[in-house]
Amino acid sequence: MSSKQYRPHRLNHVYLFPPSAEEWLDPDHLVYFIRDVLAGLDITAIVKAIQAKDPRGERPYDPLVMLGIILFGYCCGIYSSRKLERAAQEQVAFRIIAGDSKPHFTTINTFRKMHREAIAGFFVQVLRLCQEAGLVRLGHVAVDGTKIKADASKHKAKSYERFQAEEDALKEQITRLLDRSEAADAEEDAQFGEGPREFELPELLRQKEGRLEKLQQIRATMEAKAKQARAEQLREQAEEQRAKAEETQDPAERERKLTRAQKAEDKADHLDPPGDDQRDEQPPASPTDLPRRQMRSTPEGAPDPKAQMSPTDPDSHLMKGPDGGFQQSYNAQAVVDDACQVITAADVTDQPPDSHNLVPLLQTRENCGRAPDAATADAGFWNPEVAGQAEALGTRALVALSRESKKRQPDPPPETTAARQKMAEALAQPDNRKLYRKRKTTVEPVFGQIKEARGFRQFSFRGIAAVRAEWRIVALCHNLLKLFTYRRVPQPA
Repeated sequence: MSSKQYRPHRLNHVYLFPPSAEEWLDPDHLVYFIRDVLAGLDITAIVKAIQAKDPRGERPYDPLVMLGIILFGYCCGIYSSRKLERAAQEQVAFRIIAGDSKPHFTTINTFRKMHREAIAGFFVQVLRLCQEAGLVRLGHVAVDGTKIKADASKHKAKSYERFQAEEDALKEQITRLLDRSEAADAEEDAQFGEGPREFELPELLRQKEGRLEKLQQIRATMEAKAKQARAEQLREQAEEQRAKAEETQDPAERERKLTRAQKAEDKADHLDPPGDDQRDEQPPASPTDLPRRQMRSTPEGAPDPKAQMSPTDPDSHLMKGPDGGFQQSYNAQAVVDDACQVITAADVTDQPPDSHNLVPLLQTRENCGRAPDAATADAGFWNPEVAGQAEALGTRALVALSRESKKRQPDPPPETTAARQKMAEALAQPDNRKLYRKRKTTVEPVFGQIKEARGFRQFSFRGIAAVRAEWRIVALCHNLLKLFTYRRVPQPA
């Protein structure tokens, strides 16, 4: 009986003519699509930043090469700069999009860090391509949030009182070390005589002094944030007192309310002066900004003893995840169009509740040109003003009032507010119930594709600004994949 014959292969084959790497992949491969999209993007901001540097020194990589490696890596679920470097050396698709360049991982990381805002700005350009392809219709969008782990450990986060206790303990240890050093110096002087000599501070003492300086910086940051938070509360109270004073008919009561408002504003100005440099550095909040978490403070403007902060990433906070456990996380938000699951808006907040996030996320005129016709969200996004604010934008908002309302909208209790009554009646309508059922199948699969299929479960950067940029990069890569998929699959009219 004859033996099986194997297919011919050549391990040490020498090519007589130079091979074309593009022939090794299917012509309809994702890498060619991303390369074509990159050729049509406006990368002027990145080019200007590169050209503004000193022309002397080593020549930089072409920005299209670096963008191709980063965006193709995010589409493939590769976020580590070291893994991107290895892929650019070993994988055919990465070598094609990199033009056979092999940048070091530090070069990749530096490029991504320096130009992350500009890269995140491509989100709108890719979204416009999706609109031109008919993947975005803005008839109905679903809004939701998901917790994504920060680049920080929850075990490092401490309360204000623990930071104070650790700072006091370090001061005592440093004092003891200094006393011990002085005693050793006195003993050596008595034994060998006094004279100039080089004295090297003990390594342990230097470490503890560095740690003490870090703790003092954290404490100062917490105290500054507590003052700002308390001042903002006092200014809101002052506005409420003035509004009540205008509605009051009694002159004496009006005067008392105006006096309370003035006292509250004076105290706020004392805690956080209007001309403070820290306030001047922060840009004014726009209607599209998501609300930020405020530092818990005492009536005097000091941090609450139980208020926590992470020394690694001060903007991150402990949040409860879907598994019930707590992690140092951010709350990533997304608005998804139900036509083809394209993300039309993406942002990040540092507070777990979603109750005031819906209206800022719906202001997508800059992204899509107009607001969506209808928007659905779960009970976490409900607040009494949300329906009226969304209607002012031209959007009909359907927000669940409780977990039971996802299946069957119960009759509201007699003591319910007018806004809650109106939303309950809207959710009870058959057409709106049918529309709300689409929420789960619109936004939830997107988070599954990002976190499960592509493995994005932790941010690579620290700080709310950097995290927002990275989340928009993740969203634009998601939209790139949707555009690639629907370009390849014929869709019904």
